[in-house]
Amino acid sequence: MSLLLAQLLVGLALLALGGALAADTPLIRAGLRALPRSSAAAYVLFGGAAAWFVFLVYNMSDADLIVPAPKSYYAAAFAILAVLAFFNVAEFLAVRGLAALILIAAGPLLAAGFGHYGLALVYKVAVYLALTAALWLAGQPWRLRDAIDWLQRVPGRARRVGAAFAACGLVVVGVAFAA
Repeated sequence: MSLLLAQLLVGLALLALGGALAADTPLIRAGLRALPRSSAAAYVLFGGAAAWFVFLVYNMSDADLIVPAPKSYYAAAFAILAVLAFFNVAEFLAVRGLAALILIAAGPLLAAGFGHYGLALVYKVAVYLALTAALWLAGQPWRLRDAIDWLQRVPGRARRVGAAFAACGLVVVGVAFAA
């Protein structure tokens, strides 16, 4: 992945999140309220994170293996664990899936900016803030529900927060073309 693509992906993700929050339509409000415990979102987010992780495990080098065994055994074990999570840890699984996707996606995004300094640090700050939030939400997934409640408690708050996210996204996209 190139530095430009990484910066654009981060900037456009911030713009999309900010735009959705700034729109603050009843459909978006209801979707946000339902997200933490949504089984459909859990299948998409956690299923996507699990599939991506199993792909990474299956394609890792032999030097990364602690116990020498075929990589397919590791991939199958993690796939089975992911399927079991749907039955045994279903509570807030969508939030855990979102956190896992952020954690996995951060690797290639940060690798694209390795060795680049100056304006390239702008998107790295956004990625590291997302990593911090993902680690926090993976450990305490109910906090996303609390954050959504806080966001929707005061009229206009979601619009202001969305405008801030969109502004950050515009800055990152602008830096991508300036660097």
